[in-house]
Amino acid sequence: MEIKYSSTRGSGGKVTASQAILKGLAEDGGLFVPDQMPSFTVPLDKLASMTYQETAYEVMKLFLTDFTEDELKACIRGAYDSKFDTDVIAPLVKKQDAFYLELFHGKTIAFKDMALSILPYLMTTAAKKNGVTNEIVILTATSGDTGKAALAGFADVPGTSIIVFYPKDGVSPIQEKQMVTEPGKNTMVVGVNGNFDDCQTGVKKLFNDSDLAKRMADKGYQFSSANSINIGRLVPQIVYYVYAYGQLLKQGEIKSGDKMDVVVPTGNFGNILAAYYAKQIGLPIGTLYCASNENKVLFDFFGSGTYDRKREFILTSSPSMDILISSNLERLIYKIAGNDAEKNAAFMKQLTGDGEYSITDDMRAELDSFIGGFATEEETAKEIADVYKDTGYVIDPHTAVASYVCRDKAKAKKTKTVIASTASPYKFTRSVMMAIDADKYGDMEDFELVDELNKLSGVKIPQAIESIRTAPILHDTVCEIEGMLDVVEKKLGL
Repeated sequence: MEIKYSSTRGSGGKVTASQAILKGLAEDGGLFVPDQMPSFTVPLDKLASMTYQETAYEVMKLFLTDFTEDELKACIRGAYDSKFDTDVIAPLVKKQDAFYLELFHGKTIAFKDMALSILPYLMTTAAKKNGVTNEIVILTATSGDTGKAALAGFADVPGTSIIVFYPKDGVSPIQEKQMVTEPGKNTMVVGVNGNFDDCQTGVKKLFNDSDLAKRMADKGYQFSSANSINIGRLVPQIVYYVYAYGQLLKQGEIKSGDKMDVVVPTGNFGNILAAYYAKQIGLPIGTLYCASNENKVLFDFFGSGTYDRKREFILTSSPSMDILISSNLERLIYKIAGNDAEKNAAFMKQLTGDGEYSITDDMRAELDSFIGGFATEEETAKEIADVYKDTGYVIDPHTAVASYVCRDKAKAKKTKTVIASTASPYKFTRSVMMAIDADKYGDMEDFELVDELNKLSGVKIPQAIESIRTAPILHDTVCEIEGMLDVVEKKLGL
């Protein structure tokens, strides 16, 4: 069965998976969605014995139907190899009654590696398939983790270059140092005096600038995206939920056909949308717990049916979730609107113009598998401290938000619940160590805290952290929101 992709806003007709990956964003500003949802055909009990790579092939072949078996397997082999510090790629760790799906064993110690390790392979394969000779310019906004994972994935990949915009004061010190020390010759990192939503809106504006696209084409360039707005980022994320189910089977925690719930710390909605897609293809997922920090726009949406971005933007200890415009929610809105692109486009127009929209009661009924939850900064810090005190296991603030929501919402249920653990605690050492003992660690420097976390947890300091201790700053460009176009023009010599 061939799957084609169309825009959530309706124009442009249908394209193949490889064309959707190359474009990143549809010409009308919409996101690419599959024209039908495939069915997972592997018997569930077989998942227990499958490797991550085998699972990846069985999931991704359903969505990327114009890739040959050899092409897809080559992409998977290239992505999920010794770049990860564990052969199993995504360990499922049980601590008391909680199951933490560790998605941070890749090169940049965050869950974005799970998809951004394979996206460059998918992108370059797609370019060959479609006869693309332009240099592909990856244009990305990051709330902290996508940036470095995309930089690591695309660094020095022939036929590509990458420009990453990040909020100058809206990421952790470790996240920033990871990005600004990136040595890839085809990379550029730019701090923006604004928040993540400003960066994301600016990037979308550049994608939709037809004059810019023409001038770029004349010089032999074209844009694509490494954000989860790109379907090539989203499809690989479906894999680890299927793999987690197999690991629960393997560990004897469930029987084939039993339901599994998931709790996902969520900002841009891509990671939990991937879980929803896993459910749609037939994985027995029961409840999807959408875990928010104090920027609880999604929590409020699931409670009221109104998406309202008109609120204070709060900088928290979980910066990758400091988002008020959750781009990937558009794919869900399109689906629950009955795949009605016109209806969806009207909602998105309202969001841009009025700052909010309200879905219908019929649409709300389609959201019955979602439950929203959120954790305050206090609750997040206490969860880090409590999990460490009770189990000796150290989690980062994003995982702590999900862990708290799991404890708050899901504990009474008997269904096995998997918590998406999205980043290594080493990426947020200050927040983690202050949560565990503020008096003891409050006056220490960032890399002193890294060493203390190593003593505390017994977990080896990742190479991603060791490599930036003394690395020189290679990217120091900072711009205003309205200066993002100038940066791109200068970089590309337009």
